Amino acid sequence: MAIRIDIKELYEIFEATPSEQNIMLVGTHGIGKSRIVEDYFTNKGMKVTALFLCQMSDPGDLIGLPRLNEETGKTDFMPPYWFPTDGEPIVLFLDELNRARPEMLQTVMDLVLNRKLAGRRLPEGSRIISAVNDGEEYQVGELDPALVSRFNIYNLVPTVKDWIKWATSAGLDERVITFIKNKPSMLDSRFDATANSLDKSPDRRAWERVARAIEGVREISTARAKMIAGIVGVKAAAAFMESQKEKSVTGKDVLKSFDKIQAKLEELSIENFPMLNDDILGTLNTLESVAKFTPSMQRNLTSYIKWLQDTNRREAYAYFIKAFLNEAPVRVQNILAKTLPSMLIEFTTFIQEIEA
Repeated sequence: MAIRIDIKELYEIFEATPSEQNIMLVGTHGIGKSRIVEDYFTNKGMKVTALFLCQMSDPGDLIGLPRLNEETGKTDFMPPYWFPTDGEPIVLFLDELNRARPEMLQTVMDLVLNRKLAGRRLPEGSRIISAVNDGEEYQVGELDPALVSRFNIYNLVPTVKDWIKWATSAGLDERVITFIKNKPSMLDSRFDATANSLDKSPDRRAWERVARAIEGVREISTARAKMIAGIVGVKAAAAFMESQKEKSVTGKDVLKSFDKIQAKLEELSIENFPMLNDDILGTLNTLESVAKFTPSMQRNLTSYIKWLQDTNRREAYAYFIKAFLNEAPVRVQNILAKTLPSMLIEFTTFIQEIEA
C-alpha cells in the first residue's frame, strides 16, 4: 500500500528526493496530478514534458525512428520530438503509465533505470515522474514488479483545503469555491460499483469546468443548471443550485457583519467550520496594513469566536484558535493582544488544556 500524502507533503518530497530517483503518484482521476507537477517544476524554472504512453502504439513513437549513420555505417535513432537537445535538464512526466501497452512499458525500463533511451542519455539533473490511476473502477493493466521497483510510490490525496487554496489563486468563480467550503464532501466522488458507467460524478477537474462555465454569469438559468449537471452529475448540481438560493457564509461575511449572518451559522454542520475558519484567516492575511483591521472587524471577530465557545462548538473553536495563533498576521494578533488580552489568555489556556 502506497504512503498517503497531501500536496504540501508532495512538495517537500520533491525537494528532498534526489533527481536520479523516480517518483510515481497514485491517485484517482480529476485530482490534478499533472497540473500539480507541471506548476511546481515550471515555477522552479524547469521544462516539464508530458508523455501519454497509452496513446503510443509502437516503441518508435517513444524512442524515435531508426536511420543509417553514413559515417559509421550503423543504425542509430533520430531523437524524438520531446527529447532535450540543449543539454538542459527536464522533468519527464509519464502520465497514465498503467494504461500503456506492454511493449511501451518495456521501452520505458531502460529510461527509468539508466536515464537512457536508445543509447541517448537525458541531461544531468533531469527527473522522471509518473502518474497512475488505481482502483477497480479503472481499466488499467498490471505493472511489472521490476518496473514498479524503480519508483518511489506515493498515494496523492490532496485535501479540500489544497483545492480551495488553488482555486482561489486561480481566480475561479467564488460561488463554486464557497459551495465547496460549505459542502466539502461534494468536491470528490466516491466510486459506486452499482452506478452506470456513464453516470457523472464530481471531481476537482469537473468543478473547475463548472467555475469557468458560469464565470461572469449572474443568474444561472435552467439550461445552465442542466449544463452543470452534465459536468458534475445530477446530485452535485442539485446541491449547488440549492446553495445559490441563499448566499452561503464566507470569512468576509463574518468579519463584516457577524450579527446579520449569525442565523446562517446556526444552520451549518460542524464539517463546514474548518473551511469557514480558514476563509476568515485567509481574509485576515490579505489585509494590507494594521489600519485595514478596523474596530468593526475586531468586534465581529471577537463575537464569532465567543459564539463558537458559547454554542459549545468545541472542535471548531479549538481549530480556529490554534490556527489563529499560528497563521494569523502578527499585526492582527498584536492588535487583539492589546484590546482583548483576557481573551487571548483564555485562548492559550484552552489550547493547553486540549493538548494535555
